[in-house]
Amino acid sequence: MEHATTDTDRNFGLSESAAKRISVILTDEAAPEAKFMRVAVEGGGCSGFQYDFGFDETMSDEDHVFESHGVKVVVDDTSLDLISGGELDFVEELIGSYFRINNPNANASCGCGSSFSI
Repeated sequence: MEHATTDTDRNFGLSESAAKRISVILTDEAAPEAKFMRVAVEGGGCSGFQYDFGFDETMSDEDHVFESHGVKVVVDDTSLDLISGGELDFVEELIGSYFRINNPNANASCGCGSSFSI
């Protein structure tokens, strides 16, 4: 059962590249019950906060759903405060492929882009 809300004041985007990769993971690689990607922010990392990406099937009342390109991304209320206005992207480079968040709220980030400070 979905309980999540859509917030018109705070938003979070999803690039086409990220949507395509999420779709592949949900179809071929994630647990069969997974329905969406969850993006969260946790304390830690070399810059103070770090991003956490996972796949989930349940939502809470404090989750916000952002849908683009046919894919749902869910962000909890506290994490949305830290990444609002950002965009989830999937990058493929010679050194590897990875999800990253283009976060306009981050004042600094580590070299790998997985942690940030505000």
